[in-house]
Amino acid sequence: MRIASIGGGPAGLYACILAKQRNPAYRCAVYERNRVDDTFGFGVVFSDQTLGNLLEADGPTYRAITEAFAHWDDIAVHFGGQVIRSTGHGFSGLSRKTLLQILARRAEELGVELHFEHEVRDPESIDADLVLVADGVNSRLRDGWSADFEPEIDWRPNRFVWLGTTFPFEAFNFWFEEDDAGLWRVHAYRYEPARSTFIVECTEETFARSGLVEDDEEATRRYFEALFSKQLAGHPLLTNRSVWRQFPTVKNRRWSRGRFVLMGDAAHTAHFSIGSGTKLALEDAISLVDALEETPTVEGALARYEEVRRPQVESTQRAAQVSLEWFENVERYTHLDPLTFSFSLLTRSLRITHGNLALRDPEFVRKVDEGFKADNAAFEPPPGRVPPMFVPYRLRDMKLNNRIVVSPMCMYSAEDGTVDDWHLVHLGSRAMGGAGLVMTEMTNVSRDGRITPGCAGIYDQSHVAAWRRITDFVHRHTEAKIGLQLGHAGRKGATKKMWEGIDDPLETGDWPLVAPSALPYRPDSQTPTPMVRADMDQVLADYVRATELALEADFDMLELHVAHGYLLSTFVSPLTNQRTDEYGGSLENRLRFPLEVFDAIRRTWPDERPLSVRISATDWAAGGVDGDDAVRIARAFRDHGVDIVDVSTGQVVHHERPRYGRLFQTPYAERIRLEANVPTMTVGAISGYSDVNSVLAAGRADLCVLARAHLFDPYWTRHAAVAQGYDLEWPDPYKALARYNHRFE
Repeated sequence: MRIASIGGGPAGLYACILAKQRNPAYRCAVYERNRVDDTFGFGVVFSDQTLGNLLEADGPTYRAITEAFAHWDDIAVHFGGQVIRSTGHGFSGLSRKTLLQILARRAEELGVELHFEHEVRDPESIDADLVLVADGVNSRLRDGWSADFEPEIDWRPNRFVWLGTTFPFEAFNFWFEEDDAGLWRVHAYRYEPARSTFIVECTEETFARSGLVEDDEEATRRYFEALFSKQLAGHPLLTNRSVWRQFPTVKNRRWSRGRFVLMGDAAHTAHFSIGSGTKLALEDAISLVDALEETPTVEGALARYEEVRRPQVESTQRAAQVSLEWFENVERYTHLDPLTFSFSLLTRSLRITHGNLALRDPEFVRKVDEGFKADNAAFEPPPGRVPPMFVPYRLRDMKLNNRIVVSPMCMYSAEDGTVDDWHLVHLGSRAMGGAGLVMTEMTNVSRDGRITPGCAGIYDQSHVAAWRRITDFVHRHTEAKIGLQLGHAGRKGATKKMWEGIDDPLETGDWPLVAPSALPYRPDSQTPTPMVRADMDQVLADYVRATELALEADFDMLELHVAHGYLLSTFVSPLTNQRTDEYGGSLENRLRFPLEVFDAIRRTWPDERPLSVRISATDWAAGGVDGDDAVRIARAFRDHGVDIVDVSTGQVVHHERPRYGRLFQTPYAERIRLEANVPTMTVGAISGYSDVNSVLAAGRADLCVLARAHLFDPYWTRHAAVAQGYDLEWPDPYKALARYNHRFE
C-alpha cells in the first residue's frame, strides 16, 4: 500500500504515522508546501479523553505530547466584576509548532518520507494507492474538485484574532470586557510554561466601531494590551500572523473521490470555542487507518471510513455550532447574574450537563442549585437542596410543583372526538408519574378540524363529560395540573392514523379542508379551500365554543396550537400563506388571524387561568419562518397576554430539512425567552433529567416538555427524583414505596 498526504498538518502526518506503525511495509509520504515549523497561531487544546485516544493509537506520540503539554483542570469566567471558577475539566494545551515537530519526528522514525517546501501542483501525478487531501481549511484540491466533494462553507459573522502572551495562565480563562466599541470575548489558556494563547473575539459591529483593521497586527496588539492591562499584569501580547478572521464552518457532502480522501480541516471544521479542530484531525487519522485494516480495498476502506467517522464528526459539529452561536450572541446573556452566566457558558454546547458538572465540581453545582432555587421559586420551595427541575413554578394562579411537562401526543384513539378509557389511563398514569403539568394531545375545535378520524375533539357538549372524567382523576389523585391543547388541522386534515400511514390522505370518508391559501401539504394531499371572512368567523366561533367547553371540563390551562403546519401555523408562515389581503404579506398581517383567535380565547378563558401558545420557531426551509421571526412572533403573543410560549420547530412544509440532535430546539426557546422577554417551554430530544436541570439552571427555558420519554416511562419524573436523591411525595396508596429497595439494572 502506497499512501501520500497532500498537507503536513496533524491529520496527514498522524495518518501516515499510524499506517506505518501498524504495517511497516506501507510506503508513506507527506508533501507540505511550507516548512515544518511554519504555522500560524499559538497553542492547541486536547481533552483528557482525546489524549486517551492517542495513547491507545500510538504510545510514543502520546508520550512526546504529554511531556510537552501544560495541563489544567479549572475554567475561570471573568464577568460582571466577578471571577467564577469551576474545576475538574481536564484539558491540556500544547504549542501548535511543537505538535507538528513531534509528529514530524515520529514520522521520520517510522520511515515516512517527508517533503516540506514541496507544493503538489498535479495531484493526479502522485504515485500512490491512497491520497490524503489534508491541505487545510482553504484546501485547493477540495475546492478544485468541488463538483465531487460538494463543499459547504459557512463564514460566520464574528471576528477573531489569535494572539499570544507570556502570561502563564493557571486556568482556561474566559474574559468578557466592554469598552466604547462594544463587548470583547477572550479565550485564554497556557500551552507551555511561559506562553499562553490569547484569542479575542467580537461582533462585526464592535470590530467596525473599534477602528481596527484586519491586518494591522501592531495596532491590534497595542489595543488589547491596553484594554487587558490588568489581566496581563505587565506581560506583553505576541503576534504571529495575527490578522482578523471570520470562522468558516466547513462541511462536505462527500469525503472521497476515487483514491482521494478529505481529512482534517479540508473535510470539516468545528469552532475553536470547543477546542476541537486538532482533535478531529487526529481522530480522523485513527478512524481512517482502522478502516484500512478492516477492509481489503481502498474503495471499501474509504466507504467504511466515512460510514463510521461522519456521524462522529457531525455530532461534534452540532455541538460546536451551538457553542459558536453562544459566543456570537454573548450580548444576549449579559443581563444574567455572573453565576447563571457562567453555568450557561459551561453548558453552552449542550453536551456538558448539570450532571457532568456535578461529578467534576460538586461545590460549583451546589451554588448553582441554591441560586436557582432562591431566584426562581414562584412560591415556597421544598426545604434542603432541590434540583432545578423540582423548583416550583407559577403561571397566573396555577402552581406547578415541578418543571416537567408531559408533551401533547396524539393518540388517534378517539371516536368522533370523544376520548375514552385509553386517554384516562394515558394521561392519568403520567400525572401519577409525577410530572408537574400534563398536556392533552392536540384537541380539535371542530369535526372538520381533525387531523384523522381518531383525533380528540372538544366541539360537542358530549365531549365535556369524557374530558371531565380525566381532569377529575388528575385533580383528585395527583398533584399535577392538566392543560388542553386546542387546534385545527387545516390543510393537514383528513389523513390516516399514524400507524396506517402518517400524513397519507384518507381513501374514503374524508372531509373538506380549509387553509389561508390553496396549497396542499403534499402533492398527493387534498387541496384546501382558501378561507374567506365567513370561514374565519366560523373558526373563531369554534375556538370560543371549545374554550367554553374546556372550562366546563375544568382544565387548568389552555394552549393554542400555532405550530406544525396546522391551520393557524399556515397563516404565520410565508411558505403556506400567499394571500394578498390584510391576512397575508408581512409578518404582522400573517399573524393577524392567529392573534384574533388568541384574543377571543383570552376574553373567554378566566383571568386566573394561564394561556400558552405553541409555535414553530423555524420552518427549516428557505424563505420560511426563522429565528428572527420567532422572536417577533413571541413578542406579538406576549403583547396580547400570553403567559408562556411553547417553542417547537418545523413540520410546516413537506420539503423541510431539519437539523436534528440533542436538545436541537432548545436554542430557539432560549433566544425567545431572553430576547422577547417571555417565559418559554422547550421540547425536543431532551434525553434525561441532567439535560432538564441544565436547561433550567442556564436560563434557557422555564419548563421542559418531554414526549417519548414519557411514553417509554410514565413515571419518568418520579424515577428522576429517586436517581437524584430527591424526595418526591408518592400518592397515599403507593406509600409502601418508601421502603422499596429500587434497582434500575
